[in-house]
Amino acid sequence: MTNMKTAIVDLDLSKQPPHSPRARIGGFALACRAVDKCRATLAGTPGEYHYGCPLDKQLFSFKGITSDQFTAAVKGAKNYDEVGTWLLEHGKVKTGPEIEDWSEDQEGDSLLKNADKRAYFVEDCHRLGLDPAKTSTFDWLEADDRFSFRSPTD
Repeated sequence: MTNMKTAIVDLDLSKQPPHSPRARIGGFALACRAVDKCRATLAGTPGEYHYGCPLDKQLFSFKGITSDQFTAAVKGAKNYDEVGTWLLEHGKVKTGPEIEDWSEDQEGDSLLKNADKRAYFVEDCHRLGLDPAKTSTFDWLEADDRFSFRSPTD
């Protein structure tokens, strides 16, 4: 579990990426990234990122919460750990092993398995120099973040 006692800062996601989808709060993969996208959306600085995207919804669905509930929790939180605590205390009760299993499943999943997204995923993996057959959705997101925010000298 990532220690995220750091204060939540409203990021300008047109200038820097959100946290990796692997960064966990309360044990939940995707949660830290969802916090960043939520706060940036509230601040009017989401860049190309979309809060409430299908990945965010996977977290919300797993916990049995809505994006509005998550947004309210994020608005009231001073740091990432407070959001993690909120996730643990709200929605469907999940045990530590259930959270770990779900988070590990998320990390290993690939859009290659999704018939509706497969063609896009393959094409975008090629753009990023990735082998779609060996690339998880998280690998792809991290590569896209690096590509989008690389310096002109890279």
